[in-house]
Amino acid sequence: MSLLEVEDLRISFPTRQGPVEVVRGVTFSLGRERLGIVGESGSGKSQTGRAILGLTPPPGKATAKRLEFDGIDLRDASAARWRSLRGIRLSMVMQDPKFSLNPVMTIGRQLIEAARRTSSRSESKDRAMAMLEAVQIRDPARVFKAYPHELSGGMGQRAMIAMMLITEPDLLIADEPTSALDVTVQIEVLRILDRLVNERGMGLIFISHDLRLVSSFCDRVLVMYAGQVVEEVKASELKQAQHPYTQGLYNCLPRIEGGQRPLPVLQREAGWAV
Repeated sequence: MSLLEVEDLRISFPTRQGPVEVVRGVTFSLGRERLGIVGESGSGKSQTGRAILGLTPPPGKATAKRLEFDGIDLRDASAARWRSLRGIRLSMVMQDPKFSLNPVMTIGRQLIEAARRTSSRSESKDRAMAMLEAVQIRDPARVFKAYPHELSGGMGQRAMIAMMLITEPDLLIADEPTSALDVTVQIEVLRILDRLVNERGMGLIFISHDLRLVSSFCDRVLVMYAGQVVEEVKASELKQAQHPYTQGLYNCLPRIEGGQRPLPVLQREAGWAV
């Protein structure tokens, strides 16, 4: 059974020359699995994730023929309905913690605020400390009392991930969740996400530029270009993808062996954007 159904999702923003569509007709379904979305910057990946949570920034407009989560129609969801879903059943790890964490609240207070949606206050503090430890923060007591500006970029990213995972949501949209993390912490965060998918049946949308990471971690991959999905493949078969854009992205990945010169450049075709 599908957890999420998206059909003909379109997102537009007004300009002086008229509305411009930045996401054009995106359609996919998500079960309790790991779905990767890849593509270069500006391809519409993050906007797609935000639209699913009703977070398209004004004056942008998101429309869809179908946008359904666990049988709930999200297209005309009320503010009360969104409050009952966001942060409890639906969560999103944003790309940059500097713009996602509240600068005037300590990390601990923000974690407790998130955990209180599903737990008592005393339980919330225990869960907050446990989650900080789970994302490999060595001194959780210090980070618990710290403000966002007192943390490094990687530490802030881990705190943000902890905050989104503390309620163990049914659907998590992770926008470049490991981009600021070193390899050892990255592996630990992926283990947490993997456990939630396999043991709790969480649905995961994993947005990333890292094709190698997506191919090894996800089950399926959507490849986006110029606001639309140009290809959908099994993650394990990403290297054998048929679309020239996907092949071009994969061929542009740096390789230690081979000493390739000159470095490959993605050759674009006008027809991809049509």
